[in-house]
Amino acid sequence: MERIELLIPGSKIEARVKELGREISSDYRGLKPILVSILKGSFLFLADLTRAIDVPHEIDFLSVSSYGSSTQSSGVVRLLKDLGTNIGDRDVLVVEDIVDTGLTWRYIRNNLLTRSPSSLRIVTLLDKRERRIVDVPVDYVGFVIPDRFVVGYGLDYQERYRNLPYIGALDDSSLQGSGVSYQGSGKENDFRN
Repeated sequence: MERIELLIPGSKIEARVKELGREISSDYRGLKPILVSILKGSFLFLADLTRAIDVPHEIDFLSVSSYGSSTQSSGVVRLLKDLGTNIGDRDVLVVEDIVDTGLTWRYIRNNLLTRSPSSLRIVTLLDKRERRIVDVPVDYVGFVIPDRFVVGYGLDYQERYRNLPYIGALDDSSLQGSGVSYQGSGKENDFRN
């Protein structure tokens, strides 16, 4: 059984999502953005965020894969489910669970820009800047986190732990015992206060 260390409690997530909702509502006042959730990890974040945004908006979903069953991005991004909505001349806000290397967000961004949106921004719950390989714009950030493999609040490890009401880090020994590896820095940031 994997051990999970609490990084960000549910109460902090709830408060930060409400703050992001107010900021996004202010920035999109008078517009009708379309929120594009990147499946599967961002679905809980989207559900809470959409209730915190008080301007009219639409929702659509996009699914990509860069992890497979590993704990590290492969660097190869595949489109698994495309949008059902034409985003041409629309204000698009991508809702992502985590940005780490930047490779997935660069792929999504470049793909969506070919569809000629009026604007394209991203809100991510988690930003793992230590792992950034490519420089990508990130417009709204919930939390900057250390280089740890995290689960909960929609994020998974081998399709488990999405239901946790908090963000936790899997213990490195738990990952090593599973036959997969993750090279975290071991740095600790305490978001519990």
